Amino acid sequence: MIPELVKRHEDASIKSAVDFYVPDGMEIGQALGRTTHLAIGAHPDDLEIMAYHGIAQCYGESGQWFSGVTCTDGAGSSRVGPYAKYTDLEMVAIRQDEQRQAAMVGKYGAMVQLCLPSSLIKEPAGSEILKDDLVQILQLAEPEVVYTHNPADKHSTHIAVLQGVIRAIHALAPESRPKLVYGCEVWRDLDWLPDEDKVVLDVSQRENLANALVGVYDSQITGGKRYDRAAVGRRYANATFFYAKARDKIEQVTFAMDLTPLVQDESIDLADYVMAYINKFGEDVRSKLERYYSS
Repeated sequence: MIPELVKRHEDASIKSAVDFYVPDGMEIGQALGRTTHLAIGAHPDDLEIMAYHGIAQCYGESGQWFSGVTCTDGAGSSRVGPYAKYTDLEMVAIRQDEQRQAAMVGKYGAMVQLCLPSSLIKEPAGSEILKDDLVQILQLAEPEVVYTHNPADKHSTHIAVLQGVIRAIHALAPESRPKLVYGCEVWRDLDWLPDEDKVVLDVSQRENLANALVGVYDSQITGGKRYDRAAVGRRYANATFFYAKARDKIEQVTFAMDLTPLVQDESIDLADYVMAYINKFGEDVRSKLERYYSS
């Protein structure tokens, strides 16, 4: 239990309590303290889609531990079929349980679900709660690598979480900040990034584990979203289409944007940072068109 984090939520009258889960039963503070790779995502199943690289890197490895933070309660998820009549509160409980199952399957070092409403973290007061929560978790974990959402993602809740992550890391002493911070693919891939700017993460290991992790989210798959197929399909597509002139060098790939400069230098504006990549992509398209086509 992390008392200050729990009290913040009680003072803000947040309906769903913070959920702490450690698959091997260690005390939560100690479990977070062994973390080397930390993923911070918006919704239950975001971690398993965007941060499989970290999960696979740590799975069964001595001295390496993957831990996760899911920031929102997932109440607004798509639901059809057997889940069509479930209330938001019922879906929160189901998705919380599914996230715990994923943590068990992936042998996570620790799993923290903040259970904040998506609408809250998009507001100034809720954004501050999220930032303070993440500061406390990061101080305990002191991870070497952090995975989170990329700043070109089209989901507004993902961007709200990204802002919270960056602000939280900025609140840490420079020597306590993670060495690497990756912005990962979920609701928009990063194929458009110039090749020299892509962080290429090999996720070819243990496809059975990757499938099992996403597969525990029955509320999403049976509920109308085939994330199990889409996530692995994107990884194969990334690997194949990344190398145009040679055989595939890696079987499955996820792309990430390097956000490390943003957390090392607080003077860098997030919007300017991502727009520089977008403008570079635009110039690359323009230069090819102007070279091979003239009116």
